[in-house]
Amino acid sequence: MSAEPLLSAEDLVAGYVPGLNVLEGCGLVLGDGELVGVIGPNGAGKSTLVKAMFGLLHIRRGTVRLRGEDVTGLPAHALVSRGIGYVPQRDNVFPTLTVEENLRMGTYLRPKAFAERVAAVEELFGVLGQRRRQKAGSMSGGERQMLGMGRALMMAPGVLLLDEPSAGLSPRYQDQVFERVRQINATGVAILMVEQNARRCLQICDRGYVLDQGRNAYTGTGTELLHDPKVIELYLGTLARAR
Repeated sequence: MSAEPLLSAEDLVAGYVPGLNVLEGCGLVLGDGELVGVIGPNGAGKSTLVKAMFGLLHIRRGTVRLRGEDVTGLPAHALVSRGIGYVPQRDNVFPTLTVEENLRMGTYLRPKAFAERVAAVEELFGVLGQRRRQKAGSMSGGERQMLGMGRALMMAPGVLLLDEPSAGLSPRYQDQVFERVRQINATGVAILMVEQNARRCLQICDRGYVLDQGRNAYTGTGTELLHDPKVIELYLGTLARAR
């Protein structure tokens, strides 16, 4: 990781209700080409963290920087234009639109780039090329997740924020999602992934952060956290120790 992080969050305090904070001063750094995971118990603030970083939630204190530039509080479309993509856990496709129309929505800021970008995205997600005319709402949950990621990649982002990409999917589709995340990262896209499947997340990420009650509890490489006795006991359970 370079001396200047690609993306960083420092001392973030944020919440949904006035006077009640979900984030209590947490932070992280993401370097060029890195795959970084964020895990923790339900209610720890994982999804809130990426929403705040992507301009979807007011930050009460703290700073978000992209390549050293202060982007704290910038709206989502301004961050997209600066090279950040985001895939929410829910409502990540337009169900009444076709696959192709969803992908076109991904280039709304640069519509002339559609032909070039759709070829690159369909190379990663072959199913999208086969289903261009299919309504997104008729696809399986796993296929919609692929479409959501594909749409976010249509602007050729340097950073991709993923909010629990495996949530609600069958084991088969979870495997596919994690494999696609690795493939996207291998193309040079830095990825920050919030994930409820902590064990699988740590298996593929370069580094990880454990959040608890809106604060950083542990950090380290994916391998270090995967084998840390305290992390196993508190966040991964006996199943992780057995494996």
